[in-house]
Amino acid sequence: MSKMRIALIEDHDLTRVGIRTALQQRDEIEIVGEAANAADGLKLLNALHPDVAIVDIGLPDKDGIELTREVKSATGVDDLSGTKVLILTLRDNKEAVLAAFAAGADSYCMKDTKYDNLLEAVRVTYNGNAWIDPAIARIVLQQAQQNPPKSESATSEAKSGRKISNGTESAEDTIEPYALTERELEVLQLIVEGCSNAIIAERLYITVGTVKTHVRNILNKLCADDRTQAAVRALRSGLVG
Repeated sequence: MSKMRIALIEDHDLTRVGIRTALQQRDEIEIVGEAANAADGLKLLNALHPDVAIVDIGLPDKDGIELTREVKSATGVDDLSGTKVLILTLRDNKEAVLAAFAAGADSYCMKDTKYDNLLEAVRVTYNGNAWIDPAIARIVLQQAQQNPPKSESATSEAKSGRKISNGTESAEDTIEPYALTERELEVLQLIVEGCSNAIIAERLYITVGTVKTHVRNILNKLCADDRTQAAVRALRSGLVG
């Protein structure tokens, strides 16, 4: 069984050591490198191409969100498309959360989360899915509720496939609740809470295969490419809370 190769980019020494020590307790995880700033972090990622980069937002030389944007836009010899980004931070304000999503972060986790949640976040992110801290899900929902649909021009821009000003999906692409079945809404709620397919299956007393079918149907109905996009669209449309 191959190990999950993790890189830590965090400027606070005690926090970095604590995360490293906690994750190294698991046999399936290998910490391949660490950096205390964005510049060294980017060099580290380019050299090692880890499976998951745990990136702090408050780096001393460059915002972790900007670093995430650079990672996700890297091409050619610096292509980092195989590296997932897990934002780990104490920032829980709307602007930081939405900016992280817009930059392409795969998952978003609070620093004060429990160790089991961090481990689950790493596993889910490694498997190509999104882990969104429940506290973050509530923030995004509040943002959606506080921002009514924008102008017709913004709607047409979003439907043309271009990004709107804040880089997030347009709330104007209204999703009607009846588009999803009751079971799909239950699965969607758990996706937003950051649950893996296995956990969803356990909570709903269904098989993992059935969960995968529901997830596929949800992505199709929400016109979403992945779980992160589905979660953000559902939250901004008020489908789940």
